[in-house]
Amino acid sequence: MVLLTGSSLTLEEVKRVIYQREPVVLCDSQRQKIDENRCTVEQMLEDKSVMYGINTGFGKFSDVVIGSADVEELQLNLIHSHACGVGEPFEESISRAMVLLRANALAQGYSGVRSALVQQLINLVNAAIHPVIPQQGSLGASGDLAPLSHLALVLLGEGEVFYQGNRMPTMEALQAEGLQPITLQAKEGLALINGTQAMTAVGVVAYLQLEKLMHQSELTAAMTLEGLYGIIDAFDADLHRVRGHQEQVEVAQRMQTILRDSQLTTVQGEIRVQDAYSLRCIPQVLGACWQTINYAKEKLTTEINAVTDNPLIFSHSNKVISGGNFHGQPIAFAMDFLKLGIAETASISERRIERLVNPQLNDLPAFLSPNPGLESGAMIMQYSAASLVSENKTLAHPASVDSIPSSANQEDHVSMGTIAARHALAMLQNTRRVIAIELICAMQAVEYRGIEKMARATRDFYKRARKIVASITKDRVFSTDIEKLTNWLMESSESEVNLEKGEVKPV
Repeated sequence: MVLLTGSSLTLEEVKRVIYQREPVVLCDSQRQKIDENRCTVEQMLEDKSVMYGINTGFGKFSDVVIGSADVEELQLNLIHSHACGVGEPFEESISRAMVLLRANALAQGYSGVRSALVQQLINLVNAAIHPVIPQQGSLGASGDLAPLSHLALVLLGEGEVFYQGNRMPTMEALQAEGLQPITLQAKEGLALINGTQAMTAVGVVAYLQLEKLMHQSELTAAMTLEGLYGIIDAFDADLHRVRGHQEQVEVAQRMQTILRDSQLTTVQGEIRVQDAYSLRCIPQVLGACWQTINYAKEKLTTEINAVTDNPLIFSHSNKVISGGNFHGQPIAFAMDFLKLGIAETASISERRIERLVNPQLNDLPAFLSPNPGLESGAMIMQYSAASLVSENKTLAHPASVDSIPSSANQEDHVSMGTIAARHALAMLQNTRRVIAIELICAMQAVEYRGIEKMARATRDFYKRARKIVASITKDRVFSTDIEKLTNWLMESSESEVNLEKGEVKPV
């Protein structure tokens, strides 16, 4: 069970809620704090205090005062008018994460909503009712207005949801779970959609997937080293210690651990003095990629426990403050930085693929073909990898450097953080396919060298992957193999190396 306090949620807990359907409970003390702040809002309404978005219009309409009889209609109109998302919906894991993170942000008690609204969000998570939320339409400032409006529709019994494997009208799913839609009261519509939960949810899912893929990429790179008689000296601890980057040191240590009992690695001067950079510089490049991951992890951990709507209610000092916590710049930068790590993980992998298939760069059969000339083998797999890497380079352009003013120039600087996060996730899938292609080629190469000579860790990885994709004995439609192995990498839980035992372990 995950207890929501608003300020203590971890990425590991988010992972368990998203993928293992662990139930969520609102902390009793936070429920009390939420209700206290709600009382402050109601008192200020009774006193006819002017508060942005509570009894005023929104954006450029912030100077339009709304009568007390219309404050509920104001919130309903807000959700309806802002539900302008377009494109394909987010996958269910992202939608589920958005609901969880929105509940956690409101649970801090500074948003002026009722605890019943937070509980309804938790009810959706626990019942696995996932709003259908279009991916496109957010500028990433004033919050993820369009995506979160589609989330809010579901609380009203409107819109669509994914439920028990089907897409359906919201009311069907609510009725199946014995839940009733709610009526938004003053401030609650605005509190639901002012926030960074779309970009943050996408970012969290990307981070969780990438962390696993990075370990898989290291195992795959180790297998490639064996297929090319790579030089183990390049991973010597002293070499990496004197440079000082911790992530680089850790990658080198894992590579040594993976390959420590391999009979397919060489020492410098045995066959050649130095390997090409795509082999020799694995710790330097992947270590730097891990730095982008660790930076993103730090910012995401902060953001999943952040209060990001506007205005905020501070009942202890009887203040309602309008600010800009909804601005997505921190996550936009983190996602754009993460994209660099994703791009380079694919880029160096593609270069290793080239070294595996190019007969001018190795002593293996040309293009790993069982019958070179008559059969092309892995020739065009490298083309596909190169195409994916090139596409990643385009997607890696930083979304956060762009800004287009909105709301009649009231909102004159925006983050584009949701675009950055979406691009990171798309690049991640491209990179997973590149790693899958490298793994297909590496498995073929080590078969020529002798599977019995492989390290235990890479041999175990090889055996599992071979259950998904068979050896290349003749040309076939390799697209099927690539997709099958890509899906296996996505779904597999066995990807990290136990540094003590040199075994692959679940993450």
